[in-house]
Amino acid sequence: MDRVATSLRQQSPVDPDKYKGIGKGFALTLKEDGARGLAKGWAPTFIGYSMQGLCKFGFYEMFKIFYSDLLGEENTYLWRTSLYLAASASAEFFADIALAPMEACKVRIQTQPGYANNLRQCAPKMYAEEGVWAFYKGVVPLWMRQIPYTMMKFACFERTVELLYKHVVPKPRADCTKSEQLVVTFTAGYIAGVFCAIVSHPADSVVSVLNKESGSTATQVLKKLGPRGVWKGLVARIIMIGTLTALQWFIYDSVKVYFRLPRPPPPEMPESLKKKLGLTE
Repeated sequence: MDRVATSLRQQSPVDPDKYKGIGKGFALTLKEDGARGLAKGWAPTFIGYSMQGLCKFGFYEMFKIFYSDLLGEENTYLWRTSLYLAASASAEFFADIALAPMEACKVRIQTQPGYANNLRQCAPKMYAEEGVWAFYKGVVPLWMRQIPYTMMKFACFERTVELLYKHVVPKPRADCTKSEQLVVTFTAGYIAGVFCAIVSHPADSVVSVLNKESGSTATQVLKKLGPRGVWKGLVARIIMIGTLTALQWFIYDSVKVYFRLPRPPPPEMPESLKKKLGLTE
């Protein structure tokens, strides 16, 4: 999932003098492009982030099991935050390779008026002008944006769920109804989303400009934006990413509930480790 056209225009420095706020960006988009302008670039957004989401969540579960087997039960518990970070970073690396072509098309459609109206026009035109590189020239800054974002998204979510059940929810997870568990999932997802937005915003700004300006490099864009420019639109991004991240986790967990897929409870210290630490009699 990603932003609609007006959100991208406002939150990133594509045209900072023109799109100075959420309200103004929304009004200008409606005035210039009509209601259709709000959903401009929906096809590459939907396809790209669907592919990325499938890879991200799927590979995360796979890498979490893989790294856990390497560490062993006791070290998995002791180093669980590092495990979440490593598994999510590994998953996002491959997910972004799937996302990059659609992200490049989406940004080109949304930020270059008249270049192309839809994915069918944009992709062949980009390929004809710049070759395959046109779709992957933004993959490195995409990794810069998405890998820290995803590491924060998964690690913060996992630890927030753990803390909520430990300090906020008045009863064990096993005694909570499925609806109550999903409320915890949504809350933890929103909290994680806020941190995600902060961590990934500078790189997101660079990616947006890079995909618009065909001859620029990430270093040139960083120099052009400066320290303040890369943080422009952060509030809008926090609101958007917080909500989207919460919905993503809610939907993901709801699917698991519906299909009765495994939903492991928050981690607990293994009995063998409790004995080593003298925590059991």
